[in-house]
Amino acid sequence: MSNKIRVVVWNEFRHEKTKAHVKAIYPDGLHATIKSFLDKNDDMEVTLAALDDPDQGLPDELLENTDVLIWWGHAAHGEVKDELVAKIQDRVYLGKMGLIALHSAHMSKPFRNIVGTNGFLSWGRNQKEVVWNLLPQHPICAGLPDHFVLETEELYSEPFYVPQPDALIFGSWFEDGYIFRSGLCYLRGAGKVFYFQPGHEECPSYYNEYVQKIITNGVRWAAPANIGFEIVCCPQLKTKATEE
Repeated sequence: MSNKIRVVVWNEFRHEKTKAHVKAIYPDGLHATIKSFLDKNDDMEVTLAALDDPDQGLPDELLENTDVLIWWGHAAHGEVKDELVAKIQDRVYLGKMGLIALHSAHMSKPFRNIVGTNGFLSWGRNQKEVVWNLLPQHPICAGLPDHFVLETEELYSEPFYVPQPDALIFGSWFEDGYIFRSGLCYLRGAGKVFYFQPGHEECPSYYNEYVQKIITNGVRWAAPANIGFEIVCCPQLKTKATEE
């Protein structure tokens, strides 16, 4: 078994094709920008996927060989097929895959179904954001300062209608005075979910060194614990999911 974490970066990939100012920031798609910094890590093998690809970017063969799924969606959440969402949910619950939901993926079907939320929040204009490291001892916070500044990012604000997280690791303050729980970790079944707020398509947040560090750390945290090991199970035992 490979020791590398198999990462799939899934992007709706619509804005970059239809809006010139977004394409100027992420000419190959924001998912390609995320892949470019994850590729610098020898322990990661990164694949790109998009909504308009065959099988909505996640055919069974690819999904079944994914350790961490990074999800970015915005305007086409409803187009994602429920059948695909169910497969993603099963893999996370069974501990076969972790999920990282970025920015407006708070409204995505995978995040809402797996965490158990309507995903609602308040939002506003792009502005300065200060991201505070609330739990420095958490693995995702490793190597980060006590705070960092994003000069422009879309305002997200409380109330954020999500369940109480298992760990609240980042909190943000925006220049208009609003606050937001911007980094949340959940344990669901045997799997892990990380929600991270920065990443509006009109803002260059994915070029920020600390945002890159957080997503990189997030991949390692969310990955199944058994990577690099062969797991031998009792052949007579089956899960309900495998029976179906």
